[in-house]
Amino acid sequence: MSETEKQPEIYKGLVGVYADVSTISKVMPETNSLTYRGYAVQDLAENCSFEEVAYLLWEGELPNAQQLADFKAETAAEREISPALHAVIRHFPKDGHPMDAIRTAVSFMGLEDPETADVSQAAQYRKAKRLFAKIPTAIGAAYRASKGLPPVVPNPKHSFAENVFNLIQDRVPEPEVLKSFDVSMILYAEHTFNASTYTARLITSSVADMHAAVTGAIGSLKGPLHGGANEAVMHMLKEIGDPKIAREWLQTRFDHKALVMGFGHRVYKSGDSRVPTMKKYAEIMAEVVQDRTWMAISRELADEMLTKKNIHPNLDFPAGPAYYLMGFEIPLFTPIFVASRITGWSAHILEQAADNRLIRPLSWYTGLEQRPVPPMSARG
Repeated sequence: MSETEKQPEIYKGLVGVYADVSTISKVMPETNSLTYRGYAVQDLAENCSFEEVAYLLWEGELPNAQQLADFKAETAAEREISPALHAVIRHFPKDGHPMDAIRTAVSFMGLEDPETADVSQAAQYRKAKRLFAKIPTAIGAAYRASKGLPPVVPNPKHSFAENVFNLIQDRVPEPEVLKSFDVSMILYAEHTFNASTYTARLITSSVADMHAAVTGAIGSLKGPLHGGANEAVMHMLKEIGDPKIAREWLQTRFDHKALVMGFGHRVYKSGDSRVPTMKKYAEIMAEVVQDRTWMAISRELADEMLTKKNIHPNLDFPAGPAYYLMGFEIPLFTPIFVASRITGWSAHILEQAADNRLIRPLSWYTGLEQRPVPPMSARG
């Protein structure tokens, strides 16, 4: 760096940087509530289905009865995946992570989609709806193939929630379970410029197609500091195992300055507005299954973290045990997140493309000054 150059302020992690405008979602500072198109997410979770929220994110308004019926029929008709993709899935490594499986499956869908190269708004929207429909089918097929089980054919009469359970578990559970799952899908659907959404917008800014952007977003979501946190939470709860030792276990984490999964959030300062709703339904799941261990441990951890560190839980904290109590294996938690967040990702992809500019930030170079290439004899 030359002596005349002055280093600019560096925003590591882009903390505090506004990269664009958006009309999709916002955490309202007055109420600390996450909103989708102006509606508080906790109100949507209690009063709407996931299909209604998907429509809202894409169209900007909640559907009326006929619009919802048409939307459900259109997406349900697109649920099946191709024989070629089924064949590829059967050859996936049996011990591969389901997130790697769904990332690969989405990329393969891009190879097959007749509109892959068409990045017009209309074509991109059609592809978004196809991904919304097909991703649960691919998740279910990959999971069952890893267990040596045949895939389940999607039933177009099933709701989104019924379809996911049927594709993975070959059953449709009780209404209370379906409602709890639907709530989780709504709460996970969208969250402003998070890491995976920003990844999707970044890829879209180069005028790449929908499948490329979603494949990249899935890769970003896999990390334990983002979507993979819900898996890490459940592994943590299982490691503790007993509510009586939860506070002692947590103190050892404090002593070693170790990360505690499921706590803290860059956006929320007074607690994640999604947590009370998800916690309510996780507690309902504990009652349905008659297994209160995981929620009891969770209560001990949350109370201690707030008392000792003044740190609140985030959505992953109650979602992890909720999914476990629904009968999903831990590696499926983040793929389920994908099945929800495809709605938010694609809404942002469409928004980015509508007023696009290539996202190309700068970096401040701190390496060596320019120097000559030495001859081989002088390279020590």
